[in-house]
Amino acid sequence: MPATVYLIPTVLSEGATECLPSYILDAVKRCSVFFVENERTARRYLKLLWKEMVIDDNEWFNMSEVNAQVTGAFNLKLNEGKTIAIISEAGCPGVADPGQALVQIAQERDVVVKPLVGPNSILLALMASGMNGQQFHFAGYLPINIAERAKAIKDLETESKQKDCTQIFIETPYRNNQMLETILKTCHSQTRVCIAADITGKEEFIQTKTVQQWKAVLPQLHKRPVIFLLYSPRGTTKE
Repeated sequence: MPATVYLIPTVLSEGATECLPSYILDAVKRCSVFFVENERTARRYLKLLWKEMVIDDNEWFNMSEVNAQVTGAFNLKLNEGKTIAIISEAGCPGVADPGQALVQIAQERDVVVKPLVGPNSILLALMASGMNGQQFHFAGYLPINIAERAKAIKDLETESKQKDCTQIFIETPYRNNQMLETILKTCHSQTRVCIAADITGKEEFIQTKTVQQWKAVLPQLHKRPVIFLLYSPRGTTKE
């Protein structure tokens, strides 16, 4: 039998399984090999989906760092014709995620890759932002250095105005407040900023305001999973 690779979505907020389609469980039951970003949380997640699952009946590989050992093991399991699951730490595998490197290998070898529907913070934030969903750009993590971060944000704002596109980016949870501070100091007062925090969780918070409006109502974002979106209308001018 030829190998098959399933891209198994997981939750964005712990325990929030209500946003997962039921067919994910059917796919999990077909898999015997699991490449996961974090084995402990992946095991807990799968037991939540399938209480009867015997964890130790399956093979487990950590892909938090995709090195020669991991790719070698992946190629071996493809050679053996295994049905393989790839599971991220949150959201959808292959999107802002190390699983992409394994999917690339599968595609290069003409292996069947089956992406399954599940929550994706980037798309959910974009959907709820009210910003341009026809043209958008995900920039990932911005520089840590304050000056470099400010320049990156200004460049994203300029590109947004020139290309009429939504800019999407993220930060580690313990630097969210600093990121927002830099955005508000750097951007034009009428640039729109969406803050999407704790998506699908009990404390979900998704709001879009202008920079000027955000300065009056600063949210507390420390240690919360946040997606930032920025859109600069073409009519705005430099201040």
